[in-house]
Amino acid sequence: MCAKHRSHRRQRGLSLIELVMFVAIMGMSIAGILVVYNTAIKNSADPMVRKQAVAIAESLLNEVLMQPFTWCDPQDAANDPNNLPTSGASCTGGVGNSQDKNGGTLGPQPSTESRFSSTDPFDNVADYNGYSMSSGIYSMDNGSTPVTGLSSYSATVTVSRAGTVFGLAAGAVLRVDVLVTGKGESITLTGYRFRHSPNATG
Repeated sequence: MCAKHRSHRRQRGLSLIELVMFVAIMGMSIAGILVVYNTAIKNSADPMVRKQAVAIAESLLNEVLMQPFTWCDPQDAANDPNNLPTSGASCTGGVGNSQDKNGGTLGPQPSTESRFSSTDPFDNVADYNGYSMSSGIYSMDNGSTPVTGLSSYSATVTVSRAGTVFGLAAGAVLRVDVLVTGKGESITLTGYRFRHSPNATG
């Protein structure tokens, strides 16, 4: 009888040294990736800071755009419901002092108006031109103390005539830019306000 000899192949796996080397190489690779990731995160903008800045800008922009935009300031004596003004020239202060303010300076009218006044508040879009909060964000509910957590932000509002962009008279449209800065972020939001009811009294 012939004896059959089987050749046994040696089963080869990872030796302890190979396993230790693999773990060491993977550990160093992961550590390197984490260092790069950590550096990238530190140098990138904080998403929460950006969201806060955008929320502040949106809130202030909406506040401005919701104001009246008529021929005359809501406090103007020319706002007679029985004889509505038909142009900025109809306003008691003339074109330069009207809500339209063509030829005049955009800003509070009268100059005593302020955002937080209970007796003489901002009451039209153009009043907000040049308005700024440089040491914190103040809500309409409390104009004496910054909103908690938002004291590091500042905001500025710029209002300009933009009717020509839409093929209209310059004063028929106001462009509102709200700039919010703080904690390394700077956000500008822009909105347009059309004078859709020029004969209204505010």
